Amino acid sequence: MRKYSYRSFLTALVLLMCTGLLAGCLFEGEQSLEKMDDPDEAVTTSPEAEDDGSEPEKDGEKAEDSTEQESTATVPRELYLLDANGMIAPQTLELPASQEVASQALEYLVKDGPVTNLLPNGFEAVLPAGTEIIGLNTQDDGTLVVDVSEDFKNYEAEDEEKILQAMTYTLTQFDNVKRIKLWINGHEQEVMPVDGTPISQGVSRADGINNHVGVKRDVLNSKAVTVYFPAQNGEQVYHVPVTTRVAEDSDEYAARVEALFEGPELGSSLTNPFHEGAEMVSSRLENGVLALSFNEKILTGSDQPALSDAALASLVLSMTDLEDVESVEVQVEGSEQVINEAGEPLAEPVSRTDISGAEEM
Repeated sequence: MRKYSYRSFLTALVLLMCTGLLAGCLFEGEQSLEKMDDPDEAVTTSPEAEDDGSEPEKDGEKAEDSTEQESTATVPRELYLLDANGMIAPQTLELPASQEVASQALEYLVKDGPVTNLLPNGFEAVLPAGTEIIGLNTQDDGTLVVDVSEDFKNYEAEDEEKILQAMTYTLTQFDNVKRIKLWINGHEQEVMPVDGTPISQGVSRADGINNHVGVKRDVLNSKAVTVYFPAQNGEQVYHVPVTTRVAEDSDEYAARVEALFEGPELGSSLTNPFHEGAEMVSSRLENGVLALSFNEKILTGSDQPALSDAALASLVLSMTDLEDVESVEVQVEGSEQVINEAGEPLAEPVSRTDISGAEEM
């Protein structure tokens, strides 16, 4: 009887110990799972998110807002268009923001294209209607190969140079473009398709725009310069670039001033904003600022002599066409401070963007 009780006692003890160990193991396992799934440690909420009372931003909402802002944003671009007098002139238009600025600029030169509703009165696009920009390829030497569709060929012979000039000046406003070469539907062009203008070497600003040789110039002993003269259409005053010729021995700055003071071709729609007797006394370039000094004849008005807005624009646009000139400071002998038509002092150098309103590219 006692032997049976002792064995029973041992059996009971062993069962009790196993039961305790098993319970301990189960308890420890539950603690580990509970800690791993604790939502307070899996999610962190900032105080700002709790306090502002706003609803959480839905997926894609920020991306949609960004896309909408990009699609409605506009930037000023300079396009060379045909004016009512048959001359190519720059106009600053607000175009949709784009990553493909050169391709977009060309698309806005196409007749009946996206530029139609933006055209100022008296201006029109120059590229034939239906022209498509197949592709652009910039080469290391600054040449931009422009590939266009067959519709490009649908123009009149008298418009050929105007088309070339508008394309060239519009595209060479971008820093990495020095000249353009034309391809049509994947084929390089040696000459223009209608009137045969040679273009095998490419076309650059050196080829000129609204070219005017002038009756007084010997072409062999002169050089070409491009200057800007004012024109008017209704109440709108704008400036037209004209390539003319000056004495071969003139320096870059004096040559342009000389061409401006001589004025545009007689009988043209352009005007001369400078009085007879105006002379440049000196020029000095420093850190991109070109200081030009003139005699008092460059000013207009007797009570309060001032530099006309048209004369200032002609000077600034003509000089900043040069790579090393960023802005122009006008000085007049005998005047401590030059003022503009509004009576405001020209205390700071004037840049191209101050005149044209176009964004630098």
